[in-house]
Amino acid sequence: MDKTKVKTLFGLHLLLMVYSMSSICSKMAAGSEFLSFRFCLFYAIIIALLGLYAIGWQQVIKRLPLTVAFANKSVTVVWGIIWGFVFFQEKITIGKIVGALFVIAGVILYVRDGAGEEETP
Repeated sequence: MDKTKVKTLFGLHLLLMVYSMSSICSKMAAGSEFLSFRFCLFYAIIIALLGLYAIGWQQVIKRLPLTVAFANKSVTVVWGIIWGFVFFQEKITIGKIVGALFVIAGVILYVRDGAGEEETP
């Protein structure tokens, strides 16, 4: 795997981390009174995060096959587990860990197997 592809994959995973943060804001907004300042603030942050994600996603799919990019998108499940623990004190169970390991293993196998190695313009 060349350095450019590794850098693009790293950037994709940072982008997916940003994307997963919109879920944090959604859950925070859900706990606020409808149309209160706090509710509107969290939804403004969601829109900003999703806008940043949309722009970044377009750049990623210019550099990676769409199948590879979508396969990597499943790591947002892992981020959801992490954010749930950090921000909402949710328990990390054995089942969640096993599930996250399956997701990560699947992504690694898909990317390392050379899936989607067709030429990208």
